[in-house]
Amino acid sequence: MWEFEAELIEWRGPAPFVFAPLSSDVSEDIKEAARGLVYWGQVPVTATIGDTEFDTAMWPREGRFLLPVKVAVQRAERIDVGDVVGGVVRLRGEIA
Repeated sequence: MWEFEAELIEWRGPAPFVFAPLSSDVSEDIKEAARGLVYWGQVPVTATIGDTEFDTAMWPREGRFLLPVKVAVQRAERIDVGDVVGGVVRLRGEIA
């Protein structure tokens, strides 16, 4: 399990998405621990921001992982691009 604090960013693709970019140090630790769980470069995780827990998959970009923050989480926690959030990520498939 890894704790993080990140400023939410927007990355526009076919549709805008909101992400929490994890630090390089945390990303490196996760990359090492996730060997065998990675698929198509993505790492399956369970994340918690505030009181909201959700399943998603992070992917690497520019040396760190991006944690997608679902719209339901944004609404529940009243957060948006530019907000600094704290949370926890846990590998799915990892023994707690």
